[in-house]
Amino acid sequence: MKYRFGEKIRTVRERRGMTLKGLAEKAGVSESLVSQIERNKVSPALDTLLSLIDSLDIDLEHFFSEYRRERVAKIVKADARNSFSRPGVVYQRLAQMDPTSTGKDVIEAYEIKIEPEAKTGSTEYGHEGSELGLVVEGSAELTVGTATYLLEPGDSVSFASDFPHVVHNKGKKMLRLFWVVTPPKPEGASRS
Repeated sequence: MKYRFGEKIRTVRERRGMTLKGLAEKAGVSESLVSQIERNKVSPALDTLLSLIDSLDIDLEHFFSEYRRERVAKIVKADARNSFSRPGVVYQRLAQMDPTSTGKDVIEAYEIKIEPEAKTGSTEYGHEGSELGLVVEGSAELTVGTATYLLEPGDSVSFASDFPHVVHNKGKKMLRLFWVVTPPKPEGASRS
């Protein structure tokens, strides 16, 4: 993202009735530099930007408020979702956060469709992380470790993924789940 400070600096300078030369002298920079910054021809060094902000008596918090609110959202269109399947189970990736862009814990989210009598997961091993699921349609039998739970539409569940876990569709119609995993599992690894 390219920040464009120039318009804001020019607007405040003009509202205060200050000339380019007056601002430049007060900030200790050249008039030419202020002109280039205001026209977004150059990006100011941090100390220069702070000097201009101080010279205009702009509240630092206010000056940067719009930049703090801007965030990049990654959109996945319904017809562009990555999907993969196993017998009786279809996963569609809804989203996966990129850890390099967020610098925080990351998640991936799926819509999972499980045919009657099909299941996903493993009774032998778990994996690092946590999971959260929501039953959208159908009924699910979830086994985590040695405990088994019956989940109906609208029910949600969260658990540590390091226990073996299996989601089984024991119903007579398609089971549809919204499922979130953190951290994301490597491509090709079995899910849930």
